[in-house]
Amino acid sequence: MRCSAPLCSTSVVVAVAEHEDHLLAAEADELDRAAEAALRPRRLDEFIGQPVVRDQLSLVLDAANARSKPPDHVLLAGPPGLGKTTLAMIIAGEVGGSLKITSGPAVQHAGDLAAILSSVQEQDVLFIDEIHRLARPAEEMLYLAMEDFRVDVVVGKGPGATAIPLTLPPFTVVGATTRSGLLPAPLRDRFGFTAHMDFYSEAELELVLTRSARLLGAELQPEAATQIASRARGTPRIANRLLRRVQDWAQVRGTGALDLDAAMAALDVFEVDRRGLDRLDRAVLRALCERFGGGPTGLTTVAVAVGEEPETVETVAEPFLVREGLMVRTPRGRVATAAAFSHLGLTPPTSPGMLWE
Repeated sequence: MRCSAPLCSTSVVVAVAEHEDHLLAAEADELDRAAEAALRPRRLDEFIGQPVVRDQLSLVLDAANARSKPPDHVLLAGPPGLGKTTLAMIIAGEVGGSLKITSGPAVQHAGDLAAILSSVQEQDVLFIDEIHRLARPAEEMLYLAMEDFRVDVVVGKGPGATAIPLTLPPFTVVGATTRSGLLPAPLRDRFGFTAHMDFYSEAELELVLTRSARLLGAELQPEAATQIASRARGTPRIANRLLRRVQDWAQVRGTGALDLDAAMAALDVFEVDRRGLDRLDRAVLRALCERFGGGPTGLTTVAVAVGEEPETVETVAEPFLVREGLMVRTPRGRVATAAAFSHLGLTPPTSPGMLWE
C-alpha cells in the first residue's frame, strides 16, 4: 500500500475533544495516531471485531477484484475509535491502490478538492474523514467525481469564467463519519456500500489487546487483558491507550510484566474505575447526585459545578454516561439514574419525580 505523502502530512485534520487529557476520550490526538500506526492491521483477515462489516466488505472487495474494477464507494459510519481509518487503509491495500487521506474540515473550497482529485490514479482510494463536514462547494464537486469520474475546474472569475472538464480515472471514495445523520442525502446515496460500525464486546477487545501487546514486544496476561477490556468502553482506541499506560506503569514502577497487578495499579493511578469511568465522569455524576439531588439540572449548571466547559461535558462525558444508563437527557435537564447513585455508593432519593427509573 502506498500513501500520498503530501496529503498525509498536510491534509489530515481529525477532530479532537477539547478536553485533551481525557484518557477515555474516543477521539485521537497526534500521539494516538503515531502509536496506532504501528498497531493497525494491514489485511482484512487481520482485522478484529465488526464481523458483519468485515464479511460484507470482503464480499464487495472480492467481487471488485474479480471484475478488475475499483470497488464501489464506501461509507463507514460509527462512533470514533472503532477502526474506520484502519478499514480505509485495508481497502487500499486489498485493491492494490495508493491511499490519499484528507478530512472534511480541511476541504473548505472546491479548489482544495480539485487539487486532490487531480492527483488520483486508477485504483486509488481517497479517504475523507468526517465527510459530513465538507464545505458545500466541495461537496457538490464530489458528487460529480463519484458518479461520473470527472470534475469541472473553473478558471477565471465573473462573466469570463470558463469551466474546464477534467476526466478522472476510476477510483474509490471511502468516507468516514461519526454523525451520519448530518450527511446530505445526495451524498449518502452515491455510496454503493454503507457500513455501520458498533462498539466492541469485551472478548473482542481482549483479542485486540493481546495482538497490540505482541506488536509492542510485550506479553499481556489474560487477567490483565480482561481488566483493561472491561474499562475500555467498547472502543479499541481506548483499549490500546490504556494498554500503553499499563505498560508504562509496569516498566517504571513494576516488574516489567503486564500482569493483573500492573493493570490494576495503572488503572488506579489514572483513576479509571471498574465500570470505565474516569475523574470527569464521576465528577459529573457526583454533581448531579450530591449537589442537585439527582436532577433535572441544566448542562451549563453541571459544567460549572465540575469546572469544565459545557461542550466538554456534553461531548466527552455524557455519551458514555447515557449509554451506560447512568444519566438521562430530558427536556428539563440532565437526570441521574438509580444506577448512578448505586455506582457512587449513595442512597437514591425517594421523592417522586426526582429519580429516573
